[in-house]
Amino acid sequence: MIFVSDKAKDKVSKLMADAKITNNEEYFLRVSVVGGGCSGLSYKLDFDNESKPMDQVFEDNGVKVVTDLKSFLYLVNTTLDFSDGLNGKGFYFSNPNASRTCGCGESFAV
Repeated sequence: MIFVSDKAKDKVSKLMADAKITNNEEYFLRVSVVGGGCSGLSYKLDFDNESKPMDQVFEDNGVKVVTDLKSFLYLVNTTLDFSDGLNGKGFYFSNPNASRTCGCGESFAV
């Protein structure tokens, strides 16, 4: 399962509204893990409307989240959150599978 905090839900909803895809049931939040970043792996977020055969589909807090099977192995029980505080603005992941993360919180290692 991939979880979505209330703050992340609010921001995803706002971004979908800005992109004019709020009432389109076909769109979802795609979360994936890609190589790169200072710790070796990075998170990637996109809106998408095309499912792939091995996609894992979840819904939490009213947000449909889809990830590919390989990324899901890194994301099990991860929570997507959003911070708009003084120390940074943006989405971040609370990933219990990460053995270390970089200072910016955008990359991790297992």
